[in-house]
Amino acid sequence: MALSPKLEIRQGQSLIMTPQLMQAIKLLQMSSLDLTSYVEAEMERNPLLERVEGDGPASDSPGGDAPEAGEAGGDRGESGGDDGEWIRSELSDSAQEIAGRLDTDLGNVYPDDPGTRTGPEAGASAGEGLQRDPFQSGLGASRGSGGGGEDYNLEAFVASDMTLQQHLADQMVLVLSDEVDRLVARTLIDNLDEAGYLRLDLDETAERMGLDRARLDRVLHALQKLEPTGVFATSLAECLKLQLIDRNRYDPAMARLIENIDLLARHDYAGLRSLCGVDDEDLAEMIAELRALDPKPGSAFGATLIQPVVPDVLVRPARDGGWSVELNSDTLPRVLVNQTYYATVSRQARGEGEKSFLSDCLQTANWLAKSLDQRARTILKVSSEIVRQQDAFLAKGVEHLRPLNLRTIADAISMHESTVSRVTSNKYMATPRGIFELKYFFSASIPASGGGDAHSAEAVRHRIKALIDAESPDAVLSDDTIVKVLQEDGIDIARRTVAKYRESLRIPSSVQRRREKRARPA
Repeated sequence: MALSPKLEIRQGQSLIMTPQLMQAIKLLQMSSLDLTSYVEAEMERNPLLERVEGDGPASDSPGGDAPEAGEAGGDRGESGGDDGEWIRSELSDSAQEIAGRLDTDLGNVYPDDPGTRTGPEAGASAGEGLQRDPFQSGLGASRGSGGGGEDYNLEAFVASDMTLQQHLADQMVLVLSDEVDRLVARTLIDNLDEAGYLRLDLDETAERMGLDRARLDRVLHALQKLEPTGVFATSLAECLKLQLIDRNRYDPAMARLIENIDLLARHDYAGLRSLCGVDDEDLAEMIAELRALDPKPGSAFGATLIQPVVPDVLVRPARDGGWSVELNSDTLPRVLVNQTYYATVSRQARGEGEKSFLSDCLQTANWLAKSLDQRARTILKVSSEIVRQQDAFLAKGVEHLRPLNLRTIADAISMHESTVSRVTSNKYMATPRGIFELKYFFSASIPASGGGDAHSAEAVRHRIKALIDAESPDAVLSDDTIVKVLQEDGIDIARRTVAKYRESLRIPSSVQRRREKRARPA
């Protein structure tokens, strides 16, 4: 059979991801902050997009204010000379009266205020200002002593949070007088982390700055005496040591406890009693003193502002006993396509390039508006189904959280699992029980021991935490005991699952909990 090129026509079907579909999928999985940034960027690129303003009272138009301004200006123009003479005489009389009462020239009382000068020069300057615009001159004189007629910068008077570096720099100049030492101290201050620890290799730092290690240690020792106590430490043990020295509680027994703080982390109280040479009561008091110290002394200064989570969906009790689910309009960027502007500009377009640009802008704007509307509808549909599935959780608490997966929601609303997964990513729901991420309502299923309804993994995890919180020092629950208690409650769970859930909650083992509770002071 000979091989030769030939042309054939075939008919087939294939799924193609169009740019519009990719945009819709991209918007669906964005958080509210990312969506707002994306829409703002699109509005800068596309002149046909307009933001929908809030439902507030309409402001007065500039045209409505124009006649009033014109009338006021006309009145000033007609009697400008009389007003100027009147204001000049009033200012002059007031200045002379005040100067006579104080028995001195006003320039000696307010030397930085140009409006307090008296005499011929003051009269001339005041007269020139009043001739230009008496109202502007009086307004400018009341704006401060800076001159130039500029308003106060109110942001310059707003108090800002004191950062740790600023707080230490203000103290550093009081304890160090040498300029070189201050330069070294400034370098050390700038290298502190948020907790107040010094994360530097001191040998490398001294070599890089061309200093003796002894001088660097001397500066560091001076800085470690600043407030808050414990800053400039290189480890947790040194941070606690500095605070104990400041409280005059760093005795030999406490020093050995600090040196073996790793044993305290492992709750090896027998080894600590042997090393420190104290009994159980004294060791409990020493541990209580350590717990009263601040392991992160710098965290109180210049803390990063934590923005609260803004929910995308609001759930409230309805009058009929159900739940009202609605979108949070504050997180939804609303845009409109300005068809009037497009019609006006398109008639004036000359070249093919301009027409093509306007056509692309119109298509992009329409697709963006449609994608935003579809995104809002999809989020509302998925959230409504989640609320319907988790009605018991909203009414009674986390113990009644049902096991739920993406397929259940997808089948109920006739959508694909991937769509539900994108909707529940980075979205939050405000409920009477608090604000939860939509992913929170999806948890694994744990079977019931009696063949009843399955239990949610999150509910079982909450049950384990409640059991451990309620245990007493004399009856600490082991993992096997917790398994038996849960099986009596109808939860069929293995011991390794209990251990996994306990570790995910950062709860130590029963042996460590028993040591810690027995060593805890009464």
